[in-house]
Amino acid sequence: MDRSTTAAATTSPSDATPENAEAGGTSVLDGMPRQRGDAVTETSAPRPPASRARALARARTSALRPWRLLPTPTGTPFTFGYAAVLAVVSVTADHAAPSLVHALQQGSSTDVAHLARHPVLVLLASALWIAGGVASMYAAGFVLVLTALERRIGGLRAAGVFLLGHVVATLATEVPVGLSVLAGHLPGSSLHRLDYGISFGVAASVGALAGLLTPWLRWPLLIGFAGVLAGDLIAFRDPMTDWGHLLSLAVGVSTWPLIRRRHRAGADGR
Repeated sequence: MDRSTTAAATTSPSDATPENAEAGGTSVLDGMPRQRGDAVTETSAPRPPASRARALARARTSALRPWRLLPTPTGTPFTFGYAAVLAVVSVTADHAAPSLVHALQQGSSTDVAHLARHPVLVLLASALWIAGGVASMYAAGFVLVLTALERRIGGLRAAGVFLLGHVVATLATEVPVGLSVLAGHLPGSSLHRLDYGISFGVAASVGALAGLLTPWLRWPLLIGFAGVLAGDLIAFRDPMTDWGHLLSLAVGVSTWPLIRRRHRAGADGR
């Protein structure tokens, strides 16, 4: 009789120690719940949340749809409605009498004299004009940038970013003019300097949108746009407005913590 075979067959249950069980690989003690072998089999690799996976899939799908660059009534109602109003005003201005157009622009100008009397009215009315018409750089920038921003953070927040840049940059450039007139450094005619347009709001929207893009898109956009604005300032054609563009861009950048939080919450909730 083979002694080695007999010894293996007659091993008592007491010899099945935890060390022997681990050496056997899959041997466990009967009647003992949650043993090591069970833990190994129950452990699985962590999977990303389903909401995040859906958001990534949605982002990949959206990248293949170039028409999403343009506003729509249902997808981007704020940008679509605002763009429609700007288009109507611009077409009307092209066909109306020049004296009438100048009077309307003068009445909605955010110069010091109007800001002192009707600040809210002129701040809103001045944002209905596009300096340079629909063919200007800021008209195209409005459509593309505001559409992209609204799709990421919603219409209400996109409108807030636009309005914040428009108001802050306007006040920051016009208040010093008024103080300089009071101090005698500028003539009284500076109080009626014609000032209108959407450029401050667009510049703030560019700065905000850059914070929601990937780094390889964010920094070229910021550096390139800031370079254009700096070039205008160096040319010294309209230094007050050019300073306002740079300031409104900085205002948009300052909103990154808020809009990024909203963007992440929206992506996780989809």
